[in-house]
Amino acid sequence: MSGLGDHITAMVRSHAAGDDSSFYSVALQIAAREAKRGHHVLAADIKKAVDASRESVTRANVTALGQPRGDLADLILTTHPTTALRDLVAPAPLLAEIKHVLAEQRQRKRLLDSGFTPVHRLLLEGPPGTGKTMTASVLAHELGLPLFTIRIDALMSKFMGETGNKLRLVFDQVDQRRGVYLFDEFDALGADRAGNDVGEARRVLNSFLVFLENASATSIVVAATNHRSILDKALFRRMDLIITYTRPDARQAVSVIRARLGSLVSKTSLAKLSEYTDGLSHADLVKAAESAAKVSLMRGEDAVDREVLIQALQARRSASLG
Repeated sequence: MSGLGDHITAMVRSHAAGDDSSFYSVALQIAAREAKRGHHVLAADIKKAVDASRESVTRANVTALGQPRGDLADLILTTHPTTALRDLVAPAPLLAEIKHVLAEQRQRKRLLDSGFTPVHRLLLEGPPGTGKTMTASVLAHELGLPLFTIRIDALMSKFMGETGNKLRLVFDQVDQRRGVYLFDEFDALGADRAGNDVGEARRVLNSFLVFLENASATSIVVAATNHRSILDKALFRRMDLIITYTRPDARQAVSVIRARLGSLVSKTSLAKLSEYTDGLSHADLVKAAESAAKVSLMRGEDAVDREVLIQALQARRSASLG
């Protein structure tokens, strides 16, 4: 019975630690043990139970399965994005940079075996709503990885030393569990130390820089900011790649609208909209397109009227640009 007792103890510990893979592995070891003892029906039942549990948990809630537990539960939000690279409307040079990151990550083992480190520390900077967060989702989806979004509000603490300890927990996870880790609105954490009079804030940024520099290439760390100018200069030296985002030009704006509305604008002229789209971000364009679609659909129409779309774009410009 001691062998079975050891297995049960291991299962309980795995469950408490949230290590589902180890939990199932021990269960299958018990099944193999029972099969050797001639208890084939019991062994088969255990295997069926493991398979059914894996399938039902994955189907019912893939996100919950990957959600960190314990102290990390309040710091990290786990998602499994479905946004593909083809969904990202951006200038060709920017898309080329993202494709390069994906290519290095897909051949990371070959690079590492040859003594080279794949790109794994990214800074995405540019105006709000231009695709920075979406890029993190694209990287996760294309590489088949979970997206771990760091909750900056939960990370920052007014108490001495707490934020540094929380950062250590996050970067321990970065090293131990492969994924895309997004520090969104990073300027709250990475503001220039020279202009910061709060000693604790300086220590937090110093800790982040040390953790980032020592982070293994197991995962991809993405910092996104709308305010590059206020970031500490030392941050840029730690990054493998800095990608700059801009508001879409007239052609890209039409692509964003068309991608969101699809068949609803198949018969709608989208020519010469530049005066209405100029200065709007990707997010602004999506919101305007959605507004126009809802108005048209509620009128009983099966397509978005051009004038309704223009009115929605004008309203968005007034709201966003003043």
